[in-house]
Amino acid sequence: MTNLSAQLRDKLGRNFCIKSLFVCKRLESAADNTVKYLYGLDDGNHIESVLMEYSYGNTLCVSTQVGCRMGCRFCASTIAGFRRSLLPSEILLQLYEAERNSGRKVSGVVLMGIGEPLDNFDNVVDFLKILSCPEGANMSLRHVSLSTCGIVPMIYRLGELDLGLTLSVSLHASDNESRSAIMPINEKYPIEQLMKACRDYFSVTGRRISFEYALIDGHNDSRGDAKKLAQLLDGFNCHVNIIPINKIKERNYTSDRKAANRFRQYLEDLGVNATVRRTLGADIDAACGQLRREYEI
Repeated sequence: MTNLSAQLRDKLGRNFCIKSLFVCKRLESAADNTVKYLYGLDDGNHIESVLMEYSYGNTLCVSTQVGCRMGCRFCASTIAGFRRSLLPSEILLQLYEAERNSGRKVSGVVLMGIGEPLDNFDNVVDFLKILSCPEGANMSLRHVSLSTCGIVPMIYRLGELDLGLTLSVSLHASDNESRSAIMPINEKYPIEQLMKACRDYFSVTGRRISFEYALIDGHNDSRGDAKKLAQLLDGFNCHVNIIPINKIKERNYTSDRKAANRFRQYLEDLGVNATVRRTLGADIDAACGQLRREYEI
C-alpha cells in the first residue's frame, strides 16, 4: 500500500494483521450437496466447517476453537485435544471462504462445529456483531444458532445481551448420573443449574430454546428416558432435536435413525415437541472433528 506513508505502514504492521485461511481438503456429498471443508490457519492449525443445503437456503456450521476442552465422550472434536480459541476474523473467514469456494450464498450460521462457543465468549460475541453489522455480512441473528454444552455463567451473560439468536443446549440426558457419564461439564454445572439458566434465558429473551439430544443405544434411548426427559422439560417452551449419534472409531457408541424415530414418538406421546435431525453428508462423514482428526494423525 504505497499510497500510505512508510511511517503509517510500519505502525500498522506492528499493531495489526490480516488473518487468512486456506482449503486443505474439500469433500462434497453426492447425496445432498453438503460440502465439508478442512481449513488450514496461518499458524499451522486446522479447523472444519460444513455447508448444508436446505430448501430455504444454505446454512454453514462453523468452528469457534481449534479443538475443544469440554471432553464430551461421544465427540470427535475433543479427542484431538484443545489448541486455542479462534479470533472473530477466523470464524468469519469460514463464511467468506465457503461462499467464495462454493459459489453459494450463506443465509444461516450454526455455531456447532469444533469447539465450545461459550468457552470463547468475547470473540464469539464480536463475530456475531460483525456478522450482523450492515457493513459486515449483514445477517440477521435470527438466522443464527449457537450450541453449548452448558456453561451456566456464560448462558446468563448471553441472555443479558439479548442478541436474538437461537440457543441450542446439548442436553443428551435427563438425569445427572447419565449426563455426567458422557459430559464432564455436568459435574461443574449439574442439570438443575443448567435448566434454571435456560428458563431465565427464555424469560429474558423470549426466544425458544432447542435442546439437542444425541441418542446412544442402551444409555439414553429407552421409554423411561423419554419419560424423565418429558418431566424435566414440563412447562418449558422448547424443542427437542434428536440426533442419531455419529460413529467415531475411538468410541463404541451407536444408534440409528430407526431408534431416533422411535424415541421421537415416545416424546410426542408425552406431549413434547421433538424432531429427528436430518442426516446430511453421511457419505463424507460430515460431523465436525472427524476430518481434522484424520488429517493430523
